[in-house]
Amino acid sequence: MVTASELATWVRDARQRTLDLVADLSDEQMMGPYLNIVNPYLWEMGHIAWFQENWVLRHAAKQAMIREDADVLYDSIAIAHNTRWDLPLPNREETLTYMCEVRDRVLERLENNPSEEEIYHGIYTVYHEDMHTEAFTYTRQTHGYTPPEFSTPPEAARKGGPVSGDAEIPGGTFQLGAAQNDPFVFDNEKWAHPVDLAPFAIARAPVTQDEYAAFVDDDGYGRQEFWSQAGWQWREVEKAEHPIYWRSQNNGTWLRRHFDCWNVLEPHLPVIHVNGYEAEAYCRWAGRRLPSEAEWEAAATVSDENLGVEKRRYPWGNDPASERLHFDWRGLGCAEVGAYPEGDSAFGCRQMLGNVWEWTSSVFRPFPSFEPDLYKEYSEPWFETRKVLRGGAWATRSRLVWNTSRNFFTPERRDIFAGFRTCALKI
Repeated sequence: MVTASELATWVRDARQRTLDLVADLSDEQMMGPYLNIVNPYLWEMGHIAWFQENWVLRHAAKQAMIREDADVLYDSIAIAHNTRWDLPLPNREETLTYMCEVRDRVLERLENNPSEEEIYHGIYTVYHEDMHTEAFTYTRQTHGYTPPEFSTPPEAARKGGPVSGDAEIPGGTFQLGAAQNDPFVFDNEKWAHPVDLAPFAIARAPVTQDEYAAFVDDDGYGRQEFWSQAGWQWREVEKAEHPIYWRSQNNGTWLRRHFDCWNVLEPHLPVIHVNGYEAEAYCRWAGRRLPSEAEWEAAATVSDENLGVEKRRYPWGNDPASERLHFDWRGLGCAEVGAYPEGDSAFGCRQMLGNVWEWTSSVFRPFPSFEPDLYKEYSEPWFETRKVLRGGAWATRSRLVWNTSRNFFTPERRDIFAGFRTCALKI
């Protein structure tokens, strides 16, 4: 478990990252246009502070409310998404003051012999803020704002070229999910249970922009045979002809919008901002398929030919060394798929954590022994309505993900930092 001193460092770091991500935005940009896939920044900032106050200060430390109106302004479960632009929100200065007061009170508790309950909720609320700072980042992409500027500049992205071929994973009985002696995990990871897997072959790297462009250029968006019924219906409604942030040039090449700049496609970067339907269609065109989440986790965690051995928490082992993978806004964008060989799994799969979230074929469902954690709305309301993604992205905090982490979104979402890797149809 994280110590109180370590957690205090996390609390400061997470709040600074939140503040950095909005520091350069105008008051108009802090609200932004209404979209059903993002929140207004001004509301979301207050929500982050409210969530931390609610669980650490009010629930665990039994303190009184800081703002009497906080519950009616910032409770995401009670407040419908489409009303968040119309709430009587405190102004920017008041919101920042609230965020800083919550942070400072939490830090005070952490310096004064905090209870185990306060530590637990402190960890949970940092992870919650980490999820929102990733959302803050893709919201800037969605709106076409400039890239964020951080008070501590991130490292540069690495080169590495392409990575080809498949890793062959043997069949057997695999324990899907987290072990009960693992450090902090979310309720949807609980607990490991046996799943029978046939032998399979999974790509060593995610699909690149160059590979995906070949699908687009082969009229992949216009050929119904590559799309599921739901996927084709989505494509027809959206009139999608290529990834959302791509546009063609007269010479037949493609540009991709990264925040507010248009760049020529970078052939060895993973394709990003594609949804689950697009990933499935590419797979059918390529004669491949998406991995199940059990296959993905086995390829990331197992250390030898026996799928029943103790799993690794990270692809390379149990050391959470973040420099092995592309996390924490490094380079303010993706790295090439061949970068970070030191983060390979035992079977030679690269970047299974970091760079882009990876769509799987699995519907987000509870594991057999699922019980909701204290924050009951984290997973349970979304079962059966989302698809599972694995791995993390370049704007994900390295402390937030591990091999059993499960992300989940509806399959039409293209705004998130998601790509995919493929499996062979037969081995």
